[in-house]
Amino acid sequence: MNLAASLAASAASTTSTGEAVQFWILAVVAVLGALGAVLMKKAVHSALSLAGTMIVLAVFYLANGAYFLGVVQIVVYTGAIMMLFLFVVMLVGVTAADSLKETIRGQRWLAGLCVLGFGILLMAGIANASLKEWNGVGRANAGGNVEGLASLIFTKYVFAFEITGALLITAAVGAMVLTHRERTERAATQRERAEQRVREGKQVTPLPAPGVYARHNAVDIPGLLPDGTASELTVSPTLRARGQVRDVSGEALQDLKALEQRSSDWLERGRSEDADANAKGASK
Repeated sequence: MNLAASLAASAASTTSTGEAVQFWILAVVAVLGALGAVLMKKAVHSALSLAGTMIVLAVFYLANGAYFLGVVQIVVYTGAIMMLFLFVVMLVGVTAADSLKETIRGQRWLAGLCVLGFGILLMAGIANASLKEWNGVGRANAGGNVEGLASLIFTKYVFAFEITGALLITAAVGAMVLTHRERTERAATQRERAEQRVREGKQVTPLPAPGVYARHNAVDIPGLLPDGTASELTVSPTLRARGQVRDVSGEALQDLKALEQRSSDWLERGRSEDADANAKGASK
């Protein structure tokens, strides 16, 4: 009996080859995602990198038997909180053209000290976990994964859990404050905007749709005027600046000439048929 218990304990404390291969592959992906979240220049790319790291962490939880924690990691953190981050980025409108000038003096030094302190705590935690005897997740989840997770959150790590919740709420409120803009002047009415367009000499009528007098109606193909030339008003200025406008004026001019030729031939044939019919009627 003691031998069976010792074998079970040794089996629980050892790692299989597949689990080791999975860990080392996904660990590299998680570290690269974490570095990308810090080093990426665009905020959207940083958020996506962080989402990838969270998904890898969920896979680690599932591989270690913490199924509830793995599902929560995907649904709550990767699904809800990361979408909140992306919505905040889209609302605030963070771009690469934003100014990098410090608005608060010494914030970079303070951020560096915080990173240094967090790194020391992280290394101390990893060293403490590696030097102690590992009992596996079986003992921690003896009463079930949900019960074990609840006991840790609401007893040992209750203050860290509450601080994290307060931080997320503060981030959400800060995003609402940054995206809210107080109107300093009265909004112009539709009539006032129309009168302003007339005074400035802008396009008063709605812009023509793409593909006018052309064979296509795609947004990247300009509409053609009756003489076969392309109208710039039918294509978005954004597509024109990107160089994504397809020029079909030459082909359209050839088609227009062919259409005119067919029309003239049809008219001449119709006139000749009418003349023949009139001649037969006169002879009768």
